[in-house]
Amino acid sequence: MDTKPKYSLLEARQKLEAYCAYQERCAQEIRDKCKNWGMDYEHTDILIADLISNNFLNEERFAKAFVSGKFRIKKWGRNKIRLHLKQKNISDYSIRSGMEEIEEEEYLQTLSELVEKKVQLSTEKDPWKLRVKLQRYLNSKGYEGDLIRNALEDWLAK
Repeated sequence: MDTKPKYSLLEARQKLEAYCAYQERCAQEIRDKCKNWGMDYEHTDILIADLISNNFLNEERFAKAFVSGKFRIKKWGRNKIRLHLKQKNISDYSIRSGMEEIEEEEYLQTLSELVEKKVQLSTEKDPWKLRVKLQRYLNSKGYEGDLIRNALEDWLAK
């Protein structure tokens, strides 16, 4: 299957620089974009190396922006964020560095706010069924089990 690439190396470089300048990207997103354009692996690697050397692509910076956005905007927990970063082939070092963007106090406050909001929206009358629903919801958001239990115990104590 020999298909001609959609763009020349120079055109692809310019498009990828604009793509990376618009928002933080990771190497996996660049690989996917180049694959869609029909570029071979060798040219893709050359482009990625060029983007890194010109500071358009920075894995650690991407991880920090990703963690910050997913936590503050989507209210995701650490487990879900870590899983999504691993799916994007981000190194463990960059993941740890990105996770430092989450302050523990803010994290626990967000978890508590999610519990309160979900309780207010729920029509469930049985407290145990509500607790199970809350636990399932918070697990799906990526929060740690022990923190969920503590947040639910705090809620039940009120």
